[in-house]
Amino acid sequence: MEEEIVTREGIPFSAISAGGIRGLAPWTIAKNLLKLAKGFFQSLRIVRRFSPDVIFVTGGYVCVPVALAGRLCNVPILVYLPDIVPGLAVRFLSLLANRIAVTVEESARFFHQSKVVVTGYPVREEFFEVDKATSRRAFSLEEGLKTVAIFGGSHGARSINLAISSVLDELLEVCQVIHICGRSDFGWVMERRERLPKRLKSRYIICSYLHEGIAKALKAADLIVSRAGAATLGEFPALGVPSILVPYPYAGRHQDANADYLVERGAAVKIEDNELEERLLPTISRLLKEEHLGRMGERMRALARREAAKQIYKELELLGRIA
Repeated sequence: MEEEIVTREGIPFSAISAGGIRGLAPWTIAKNLLKLAKGFFQSLRIVRRFSPDVIFVTGGYVCVPVALAGRLCNVPILVYLPDIVPGLAVRFLSLLANRIAVTVEESARFFHQSKVVVTGYPVREEFFEVDKATSRRAFSLEEGLKTVAIFGGSHGARSINLAISSVLDELLEVCQVIHICGRSDFGWVMERRERLPKRLKSRYIICSYLHEGIAKALKAADLIVSRAGAATLGEFPALGVPSILVPYPYAGRHQDANADYLVERGAAVKIEDNELEERLLPTISRLLKEEHLGRMGERMRALARREAAKQIYKELELLGRIA
């Protein structure tokens, strides 16, 4: 996914070998440690050839060999934590980093205070500027009818797709839906649409994935149903759209912590993955009442940090000067 996105933007891309080690079988850990070792030597060659002024890493095991190579070559390192709670890789990377940028103040406690700067989550300007009326016209939405966007992330979310499918007829009686379902589920989701009564089909818009237009798809909605990846901490506040968050149950604590942060501030509601079938439809129906959405949207918008990308750039620029 990353290679495809970077290549579309015309930016040179180099891949390295890597593998995770948390919660895996011993033989898988051994295999992945060898991958990480190979990735380190690949990274070393890339760093020496490219000769960067600064290295910017955002967590995940793939960043470890890159940061180690950068440290060996005396290149300053900025680590950015997009989630609320750091994983094992970010905790390790923080020991190598010159500076650590975090999305929210609550994350600073995990690191040495002298290294930390709170920047917010960097979001494309489009998310702040996109207009709701224009967005609704782009998807030919019915006027006067509430809209729910279903978004499971870049690969979709099978459990969310299944839960929506099971209540789709009832849901479309009270709202229209933009469903970004992921490429792997697109076929059967389209088949489900074909089984709808004719009067409801036009209320159900399906996209497998959106390279462009994701901001419009989400802004057109009155409510978003989504996983709780780190992007929800930046993109949803920028849009000012309230959400129902369904943390991915196999992502450690990351998505739960992200969801809890927004829930505690009155901007979102959380549903556990194993409760989707029971709670999704009644929760959507309750929140679509105007008084709920208005308050939640205001609280979501209050969390936005429009200058986050510029803040991170400034930190990179400062580190680049000491290279």
